[in-house]
Amino acid sequence: MSNLSRRNVLSLGVALGLVSAASAVPAWASTDGADPWWVWDDEVDRLVAGLVDGGRVPAVNTALRSWTDNDDPLPSGLPDDLDGWLRRVNRLPSWADPAKLRRAADFNRRKDTYLFLLYGLGSGIMSTVIPREARSVYWSAGGAAMQDRAAKTFTFGYDLSEAGAFEPSGQFVVTANKTRLVHAAVRHLLPQSPHWRAVADERIPISNGDILVTFHSLGTFVHRKLREWHVPMSAADEDAFLHQWQVAIHLLGVRDEFIPQTWAAADAQSAQVLTPLLAPTPEGKELAADLLGLTAQIDLGVTRGFLNEFVRYVLSNEVGDWLGLPRDYAAATLIRTGWPAYIAFREGLLPIAPAGFFLFDQFIRALAMLFLNKGTSPTSTPITIPTGNRPGA
Repeated sequence: MSNLSRRNVLSLGVALGLVSAASAVPAWASTDGADPWWVWDDEVDRLVAGLVDGGRVPAVNTALRSWTDNDDPLPSGLPDDLDGWLRRVNRLPSWADPAKLRRAADFNRRKDTYLFLLYGLGSGIMSTVIPREARSVYWSAGGAAMQDRAAKTFTFGYDLSEAGAFEPSGQFVVTANKTRLVHAAVRHLLPQSPHWRAVADERIPISNGDILVTFHSLGTFVHRKLREWHVPMSAADEDAFLHQWQVAIHLLGVRDEFIPQTWAAADAQSAQVLTPLLAPTPEGKELAADLLGLTAQIDLGVTRGFLNEFVRYVLSNEVGDWLGLPRDYAAATLIRTGWPAYIAFREGLLPIAPAGFFLFDQFIRALAMLFLNKGTSPTSTPITIPTGNRPGA
């Protein structure tokens, strides 16, 4: 790696709050020496490959559509092997702490404004500069319909953040298992695409390592930004927020030994496996343009320049340059001065709403709605198993 490249990685890591002088530690260690980059989800991968090759996915999607709440009975008409697998995995791990999960739900409610912004505009756009993720998304079926895919991705985050997400009346356990089925289908389908194979540096996508990278672009990134923005959080809040994510990635099929047990461990893992990998790709640039272009369909109360500058503010100017986002220095100044004041007012640290408060408020609320079923649903978008890759791929 050239000295310039090393400086770029370091500066980007500092900008994202993901790297420090003390971060040169192993990304993770398994007691049995397993490498998460070479661990997938073997049982469900075989099961879903059979569904895809046997043409049974449309019928399964139809059956699964009515299955939404955690305590819903499994729908009738599922293939026996799928029914049996779901009966075994559709539950919380034995180590899940109900009290922490309830506290996490309350934390999500109290901090939902920041979470909508950071998940949607921060993590969502960061995904386009994670090369493996960008290429996998682009060449899969979802890459050709980004608004629908964004809505489904947002459904995952919405169900995770919803009050009672892990309770019997919640929906996240079901959402996670449907997402796990989608991942299995993509692992079967993408290697059949010569376009994906031509650019991929892995033979099968969405390994445990890839899912952990995505976790760091979501949970770890959001946690670090909340701290960077001085959003008040108790130690119990932070612990509960981590526990929520630990349970979430377990439900996605990540082996427990790979899951970080503290935020310090998550930060170290992220610095090792996320920050150095960030880079622009042709696929990622197109996906970012698609995602940011969605805002033209719904009035967010701001200009495109404001949106571009918020991406730069949240992710760094380096990412903004990679994605070719035009500068709007007036908007940059407004964000740099107005956003900290907005947070201070929301947290009761300022007695009077600062200038621009309602602009920020309208922007975030509209951004959240944008990804909910093409702006028409207040809750979610159905998650379905794909039957092919991007058209023409």
